[in-house]
Amino acid sequence: MGCGNKDNLPKSYPMVGGDGTQSYAQNSSYQKGVMDAAKELIHEAITNKLDLNIMGLSHTTGTFHVADLGCSSGPNTFSAMQNIIEAVELKLIQLAEHQDPSALEFQVFFSDQYDNDFNTLFKTLPHSRRYFAAGVPGSFYGRLFPKSCLHFVHSCYALHWLSKVPEEIVDRNSPSWNSDSIHCTGSVKGVAEAYSARFMNDVEAFLNARTQEVVPGGLIVILILAVPDGIPFPKTAAGVLYDVFGSCLIDMAKMGLISEEKVYSFNLPIYHATPKELETLIQRNKYFSIERMEELNHPMRNTPFTAEDYTSNLRPVFEEIIKDHFGNEYVNQIFHNYTIKIAENLSIIEEKTNDIIDLFILLKRIISITD
Repeated sequence: MGCGNKDNLPKSYPMVGGDGTQSYAQNSSYQKGVMDAAKELIHEAITNKLDLNIMGLSHTTGTFHVADLGCSSGPNTFSAMQNIIEAVELKLIQLAEHQDPSALEFQVFFSDQYDNDFNTLFKTLPHSRRYFAAGVPGSFYGRLFPKSCLHFVHSCYALHWLSKVPEEIVDRNSPSWNSDSIHCTGSVKGVAEAYSARFMNDVEAFLNARTQEVVPGGLIVILILAVPDGIPFPKTAAGVLYDVFGSCLIDMAKMGLISEEKVYSFNLPIYHATPKELETLIQRNKYFSIERMEELNHPMRNTPFTAEDYTSNLRPVFEEIIKDHFGNEYVNQIFHNYTIKIAENLSIIEEKTNDIIDLFILLKRIISITD
């Protein structure tokens, strides 16, 4: 995939670039909170699970390779990468035979889709960074790096994005045609199953690619937005938020501003799995062991959100999808209406905030006889 035709790659859904008031860079404090909550767990993972001897990096000089998959346009990715590097340097200092952490160099690969705003990302690189930086455009559902190249992989709030919307839910002739929802929250039988199957295939592809790229003993940290086992997705806060967004589109179609056909054919390319689903999918891959999986204590979990807060967090994530499907003309109106409807449903959403899980997953590349 890394050397393939760009036209054959999965659909791209970039965040809003630049550093303006509606950019992802200025409206991703919640994602930053997830990384902050995972900081100590990453330090523990590197301290207790990363074996530099196996990697041949404890006795000699070398280069430690880190990749952030789904880096977007910063600045969150810089904080995450600095945290990883500091933890590795601390581990080197603690090794009696390797007192000088400067003997090890660091190469960080910032990776995201082709139309990610890499210009803003590299314009804002920290001047005091202790690593070499490179951009790697492409989909993480395929190969991005040479074999046995990476020692540590980080991915935050990225793996719940699907490579594409399930084909059967946009086919009018399919019994799973999703005509009454923009996600798997409606009444059409088979839609949730189609989303789940697409997610299963995508995670399998993600892990298969990393199997080739991560060195034996290397680590992967995945931070992902999940939902609890046993709670139907439409009953969760995310389900309500997506339904509210869908109702805004329906209202605008009734007003004649956008076509009903456009609304019926619009589906969010996102799937929020349960911890059990994720555990089952990872265990199917025989090359990674689950070293740790637990819910993070997000620092903003108990912070009251206004309707405007919800919109400012959602717009940088969904704006490009809306533009791609409906055009640019009514984007402001859609998000204005969304803010109003969120305010009307705020008490319902607040009751369900505990039905969303920020999940920390630590994987270790198993050392096999074929490596």
